[in-house]
Amino acid sequence: MSGFRLPDGFLLGTATAATQIEGGETNHDWAEFCGRTPSPIRDGSTCLRACDHWNRVEEDVALMGELGCRIYRMGFEWSRLEPGEGRFDEEAVEHYRKELSMLRAAGILPMVTLFHFSLPLWLSAQGGFETERGIAAFARYADFCARRFGDLVESWATVNEPNIYATIGYLDGKWPPGTKHPMGVAFRVMRNLCLAHVAAYKTLHGVLGPSARVGFAQHLRCFDPATRAPWDVLAARYIENVFQTASSAALCTGRLSAPLGRGAPYGEGDFCDFFGINYYSRDMVRFSVHGLATMGTPPGCEKNDLGWEIYPEGLERVVRKAHAKCGKPVWITENGTCDAKDAFRGDYLVSHLARIAKLAAEGIPVERYYHWTLMDNFEWAEGESARFGLVETDFGTQRRTVRASGRTFAGIARTLGYDEP
Repeated sequence: MSGFRLPDGFLLGTATAATQIEGGETNHDWAEFCGRTPSPIRDGSTCLRACDHWNRVEEDVALMGELGCRIYRMGFEWSRLEPGEGRFDEEAVEHYRKELSMLRAAGILPMVTLFHFSLPLWLSAQGGFETERGIAAFARYADFCARRFGDLVESWATVNEPNIYATIGYLDGKWPPGTKHPMGVAFRVMRNLCLAHVAAYKTLHGVLGPSARVGFAQHLRCFDPATRAPWDVLAARYIENVFQTASSAALCTGRLSAPLGRGAPYGEGDFCDFFGINYYSRDMVRFSVHGLATMGTPPGCEKNDLGWEIYPEGLERVVRKAHAKCGKPVWITENGTCDAKDAFRGDYLVSHLARIAKLAAEGIPVERYYHWTLMDNFEWAEGESARFGLVETDFGTQRRTVRASGRTFAGIARTLGYDEP
């Protein structure tokens, strides 16, 4: 690995999601989903255990300090704060205020994600984001959070990966609500999540003023044609548009385009203060008469434990494209790899941060990097089997152990550089 230097003022930290680490909460759709028989979770585990972070906040904040984190992207569990429609829980408010205060005292700036895939059961029963009722509910929730936490939250990510949520939950049926839906329903969910972001952006700025920093976390991939055949090229362009280009534009501007709709139902404007990118891999696209396209990996490529290609160049590509389209600072809100043996995570980290250093040297405003994730967690349909953490979690004992890749991260976080061994 070659060495690199990140610019002065660059911030590094980690990212988590409430449902994946907190444990103990039964009032959301993921808890209901995990309890189905047979289990839809690969290893039969449940988010009710996760990392018990709800009871171990102090320990985990100390871990972040040990890793040299200057920033932390966390989530609020919507169902804890609003257990019934329009009814908010003061004990949950005090818990999150305490956590935010701990982070601040440790010199760690907290970003809060308002929606990271889990719905309160009362909203799930109403169809969630399948209807515009979800948008109104989310705007109310954002207003409450702005008023109760605005003095402690440094930045906000309204929604996480509307494209992934709609695709896996509604097209594939592997996440709640747990059944496959027609493509039109998935696009409607994606549309409503983009509009929910617009509504929440307006709400947060309306309460907190123009100095608030509000964005989103959008999953971006590289989609390359498997061959030079024109049908593969066109298939790759089509998949990229329907998966991420149209929704990215809607998140930034409020304007809808195919396949999400048309017009700007909540107004057209400038609805992000930063463009948050979650990047992991790329897909090689091949046209298929049976399902439009199939996705795969290049022959002989390096892969992680889940079979995803390790492709650092892709991070550079998606950052360039996002900045060219949006013109706003770019924050890497997630980037990491599944590596149970910690055999290649350190190299993955170095190779991806080297791409960021290159972009920054060219003047592209990549300002932050949030590694996914702090510690092994409940990784959605993969359960506890997919290990993404800089810190190893023993789920049975809840013991945390910093991995070698975590020590690599800590060195980079403290020096803003890496020297080739």
